[in-house]
Formats: sequence, structure tokens, C-alpha cells
Amino acid sequence: MKKHIYILLVVFCTLFVTTLNAQHRRVTITNGIGLQGGVTQFDIISDNLITKKGNGWLGGMAATVDLPNKWYNISYNIQLSENNLEVEATAPLGSTEEYLEYSILMAQIALMGHVKIIGPYLTIDVGPMIQYSGELQLQDEAKGNYALSGDNSLTADELSDISKFNVNSVVGLSAGFGNIKLRFQYIYGLTNILNNVNSSSNLSGQDKIKGNQSLLAFTAMLTF
Repeated sequence: MKKHIYILLVVFCTLFVTTLNAQHRRVTITNGIGLQGGVTQFDIISDNLITKKGNGWLGGMAATVDLPNKWYNISYNIQLSENNLEVEATAPLGSTEEYLEYSILMAQIALMGHVKIIGPYLTIDVGPMIQYSGELQLQDEAKGNYALSGDNSLTADELSDISKFNVNSVVGLSAGFGNIKLRFQYIYGLTNILNNVNSSSNLSGQDKIKGNQSLLAFTAMLTF
């Protein structure tokens, strides 16, 4: 699964280089490349599960397009992120709940618009994002037969097969001077990241579950 994500990142990088080289020479714009990294907080918002937010990391690059005579700039972003999540469950024949740890690896590509609040130094960032995810991996496989808490009929290992492709919306702020910027982003999943679980577990009707990812990211970016 990680191999598939790395292949996608190579494709995205190729697209970035192609986009940068295709800029019209008669338009006064400034292109740049940015490298970013930081920390994340991940959750799945669902009425069917009881979850606890987990921390993770994010790294990536951006192809930036500075438009001096416009009220906005644009950038093309690719990101690789690994996040953690805890889901409440109960052992077979048990009565005490505990939180099980999961992790997820994801690759994301986004087209962002940066609305200038104070020139290029402070911007509001908005845009769409496409995401490819690996499995929601249960850290302790010995607990795969635990029953998940909440409005569902699933065991812990059945939750792993989440939807691989999802569409997200992104909103955030970027601030900085020169080549260094700090960026805060909130990434919300517009699609049901648990939809594939319904298919793989043969859930139908009222047994179907739904969840939307929620990801907070705080990163620092160096541009050149």
C-alpha cells in the first residue's frame, strides 16, 4: 500500500514540474518551490463510532505562483501524512471499553488559492484536495475481534478497509516573511471515508456507517 502512495507522489511531482515549465512567458509572475513539514491532529467525525483524536506528521512540497497585480496567489501542493486515531471497543465477553490505536498513511494533492490580507505576508488559504489513503491499520492485531462501540455491528479489524480515494476541502492561514512561512490548515473530508467498509462488510440499510475525516495541520514552509 505504501508503494502505491509513493508512486502517486512521483506522478504528482512530475505534474508540478510540467505546470511550472508551462507558465506563459509574457505574464509577469514569480514561480517558486516550497518544502514544508509539521504536525497534525486527526479524527473521523461519525455518529457510528466513538473516537479519540490522534497526532501525526505531515511533509510535502508546493509549487507557488506569485501574482503581484492580483488580490490572490495560487499554489499546487502535494503532501504525505501519517496520522493516528483511537476508536473505542470492547473485548469479546467483556464489559469494559478501551480505546484501540489505528494509524493511516495518506497522500494528498491540492490546488490552493491564497487571498491576500496583508500583501503576501498574511493570506487566507482555500481550495479542493484529492486524497489517496492506505488502510486504517489496527496497531494491535490481537484485538481484531473486539467489538467497536457506538451505533455499528463491526469488529475492530473490519474497520481497516476504508475508502481509498476521497475529496476534501481545505481552509487555513499562512503568515511569514521572506522565504519562511507558517501555515495552519483545516482539512475536512467531503466524502464518506468509511463507505468502503459498508461494501466489504456487507452492511446495508440502517446498518451502514458514515464518517468524514477531520485533519488539523500546523506546518512550516521554506520557499526558494
